[in-house]
Amino acid sequence: MKRLNNLPVCFAVLFAVGCSKEPEQKSPPANEPAQSVTSPGAVQGKGTITGKVIFKGSHSPGKLSVGKDREVCGDAKQDPSLLVGSNGGLKNAVVQIAGLGEGVTPSKAAVVDQLKCEYVPHVSVVPAGATVTFKNSDGILHNIHTVSQINSPLNRAQPKFLKEIKETFAKPEVIKLRCDVHGWMTGWVVVTDNVFFGVTESDGAFNLTDVPAGKHNLEIWHEKLGSLTQTVEIKPGETANVTIEFQAKK
Repeated sequence: MKRLNNLPVCFAVLFAVGCSKEPEQKSPPANEPAQSVTSPGAVQGKGTITGKVIFKGSHSPGKLSVGKDREVCGDAKQDPSLLVGSNGGLKNAVVQIAGLGEGVTPSKAAVVDQLKCEYVPHVSVVPAGATVTFKNSDGILHNIHTVSQINSPLNRAQPKFLKEIKETFAKPEVIKLRCDVHGWMTGWVVVTDNVFFGVTESDGAFNLTDVPAGKHNLEIWHEKLGSLTQTVEIKPGETANVTIEFQAKK
């Protein structure tokens, strides 16, 4: 009977011990990285390059005669090989950052239209491996003829019923376009292995964003004026403004 009388005491003790026990705290796995909190305005070690490409010298654009399909092409065309704005801004200059292969992945697709017997845009920059769609918006016979040394050349007729031709350019190269049907039609596809690139607007302006901080070499190419290199330094969270000048060839 003594043993039975002691049972309520034992249960009370066990209940008190169980209730007073703290919940077990689980430790994070040893290989789990620590989480950091970043404020929305924190600098991530990137900046922006804005600038203009300028032509130093006087220039009047020439005219190209149109020999056929004038009802679509017109009577004459402005020579697109050297276009200079009123403030000296140089259009269709290609600006790249040398040696930077990592960044925001550029689009692997581009479109070059044949519109009023011109290649639009006149100069395109595409990453290596990109597929370029050549459109025929004129509804007349055109011909896509690429002049290249590294990539396989393309030479295909594009009649009005063939609205699109797709071609992939695998390796970096400056490729000239021409139409064998309309001899004045020329254009360019610049295939690059860089991820930071752009083509200047009619005022010569360009803009490169999310560029890693540090010193970089800008490479500038123009079909008529050749190539230039200019060094620029990017500071985190800041914008570097640069002006690149091409001198008129004597």
